[in-house]
Amino acid sequence: MRVARRLVVSGRVQGVGFRFYAREAAAVEGVFGWVTNREDGRVELWIEGDAEAVTRVERHIRRGPPAGRVDAVDVREEMPAGRYRDFAIVTGTR
Repeated sequence: MRVARRLVVSGRVQGVGFRFYAREAAAVEGVFGWVTNREDGRVELWIEGDAEAVTRVERHIRRGPPAGRVDAVDVREEMPAGRYRDFAIVTGTR
């Protein structure tokens, strides 16, 4: 079953390689979407794919990269968009 989730991650998540960490986790699990830094210091992700793979990526995100620290992850279930063919790092901030 295909699912989509929007995650907003708080903690020490910018300047520690978090977006690259997320992209690697997504590549390993074969999910699609994007990750970006937000102006408020958090990181936002859209993850879409097989339900079990999305859950595994979410667990990975909750751990974070070695140099980072994840304090909270806000998760919102979304309708799958079906328009993503890869997992992209979106540069800049939102």
